[in-house]
Amino acid sequence: MRGSSSPGIPFTKMQGLGNDFVVLDARDRALKLDGAAARAIADRHTGVGCDQILVIEAPRGRADAFLRIRNADGSEAEACGNGARCVAELLMREEAHDHIVLETLGGTLDATRAGANRIAVDMGEPRMSWRDIPLARECDTLHVPLALGPLADPVCTSMGNPHASFIVRDVAAVDLATLGPKLEHDPIFPARANIGIVEPRTRSSLRVRVWERGDGLTLACGTGACAALVAAHRRGLAGRRAEVTTDGGALEIEWRADNHVMMTGPAAISFAGILDPSLLA
Repeated sequence: MRGSSSPGIPFTKMQGLGNDFVVLDARDRALKLDGAAARAIADRHTGVGCDQILVIEAPRGRADAFLRIRNADGSEAEACGNGARCVAELLMREEAHDHIVLETLGGTLDATRAGANRIAVDMGEPRMSWRDIPLARECDTLHVPLALGPLADPVCTSMGNPHASFIVRDVAAVDLATLGPKLEHDPIFPARANIGIVEPRTRSSLRVRVWERGDGLTLACGTGACAALVAAHRRGLAGRRAEVTTDGGALEIEWRADNHVMMTGPAAISFAGILDPSLLA
């Protein structure tokens, strides 16, 4: 990607468990990616199509790069677990390293290679204070007073971005496509929230679906899988390590004794191409 002299804008299409991204490199060339441009690129009919746009920028500190994240609706996100794995995979190939550090608006992420096309990311410490998530008012984040239809009593967690995880008996029985957008915009979430439904199957196995803030239903959500394990463990329904199965496949999530959450899963390049500059106009 780096150093291209093309008049167009090179991009790489990547995916992690079907959660797909357009990756742009802004380390050597400035890119004015506003909300309208992000929506144009993400459009699956007239653009490239993706859940999120990931922009690799020069690092602010001692990291290898700064990762900027735009949702499909043009809004900016603080964190993206599957996207972090994809960008880490790309940079590891570029630098011939097995370790990459990424800065994001939600914090610093430490990524290491965990096998062929598999990346482990230290997602940092989950934040469980109502102010950190954030919520609009003080309440117990283990039992947030929020309900809609069959969903009630979520656990709220910040994994760099806000999550509400509802414990359910059967994720297939919940119409998340209808309930998700209403809950995402509930007044209790001043910055909106990702809405997850979590079905504990065993102490080490969870089934999860997530309505992502600014993106809708996706095949997988890395931060949502992390939030799901934290929520299930806080409720006494899971251990500190579990396989978290999404619509797109499984992630290995561990909430370590040092309070950091580790996420391990695949990352793959789908194709590369050139954006017409008019998409960023």
